[in-house]
Amino acid sequence: MENSGNEKPANVAPARADRPLRGIALLLLSSIFLGTSDATSKYLSATLPSIEIAWIRFLVFLVIMIPAMVPASPLFALQTKRPVLQITRGMALLGSSLLFISGLRFLPIAEASATSFVSPLFVTALSIFFLGEKVGLRRWLATAVGLMGVLVVLRPGTGAFHPAAFFPVVSAFAWACCLILTRKMSGQERTMVTMAYASIVGFAILCMLVPFVWVVPTWHDLLFGTIIGLTSTAGQWIVVLAFRYADASVLAPFSYIQLLWVTLLGFLIFGEVPDIWTVVGAGFIVASGLYTAHRERVRHSKLVALAEPSPNP
Repeated sequence: MENSGNEKPANVAPARADRPLRGIALLLLSSIFLGTSDATSKYLSATLPSIEIAWIRFLVFLVIMIPAMVPASPLFALQTKRPVLQITRGMALLGSSLLFISGLRFLPIAEASATSFVSPLFVTALSIFFLGEKVGLRRWLATAVGLMGVLVVLRPGTGAFHPAAFFPVVSAFAWACCLILTRKMSGQERTMVTMAYASIVGFAILCMLVPFVWVVPTWHDLLFGTIIGLTSTAGQWIVVLAFRYADASVLAPFSYIQLLWVTLLGFLIFGEVPDIWTVVGAGFIVASGLYTAHRERVRHSKLVALAEPSPNP
C-alpha cells in the first residue's frame, strides 16, 4: 500500500528546521541531564566498579531501546546499511563512557569534565584523515591552545598530577571517534538505528566483562544506576533533537554550560572546589572550542555560498 502525500516513511529522518533558539534551549536542557549522570556516576563509583556502573547504564539504555528492536514495531530500527560502522561506533561510545566513569572514581568531577571537553580538538584532527576536511592554520592554533589547557589542568610532572587524568583524555578521543563515525553515516542512517546499535553493542561487550569485577549491588546501587541510565539516555536524545533545530557551530558554545553544572554538583555533593589551575585550563579549552566552532561556521557559510547558483547576468 502506497503512502499518501501527507505521510512520511518510517525510515526517513524528520526534516530539519531552522529554529536556533529552540535548539539552544534543548542543548541547555540536555546539559542538566548529562551533568546529573556524571555526578551520579561519581557517587556510585564509591561502591561499584566502573564496568558494573557502565553495565547498569547500558542495561537501562537497552531496555529503553527495546521498541526499536521488535520487528513488528513501527519504530523497528535494526536494518542498517553500515553495520561495521555502527558496531565500531558502539564500541567507541562504550569506550568513552567506561573511561570517563573510571576517571571520575579518582578525579574531581570538574577536572574530569573540563579535560573531556577536549574532544572537539580530536575531531578537528580526525576529520582530516577520515572525512577529507581541510584544516587551516587558525584552527590548528586553536587546537594547540586547547591542548595547552589540558596540560594546565593535568599538570604532568607535578605533585598534583594523577595517572587517572589520562582516562578523560582517552575518553574524549573515543567520543571524537564516535562523532566522526556519526558524521560519516549522516544522511544514511536514522538516529533510532544508531542508538539501537549503540545500546546492543555496549551491553553485549559489558556482559562479557562484568563477571570479572561483579559486586552484588544493593537496591540503593540499582536505584542510582537506573538514574544514570535514564539521565544519560535522555541527555543524548535531547542533544540529537537540538541538532535538528540548529547547526553544530551555533550550539557548540552552549555545550560548555555543562561545566558549570558539574562544578556546582561537585561542590554540593562532594564538597569539591576546583583549584585555580583547573579553572585556567578549562578557560583555555573553552576558548579553543569556541573559536573552532566559529571557524566551522565560517567554513559552512563559504560552502553554502559556493553551492548557491550565481545570479543571471
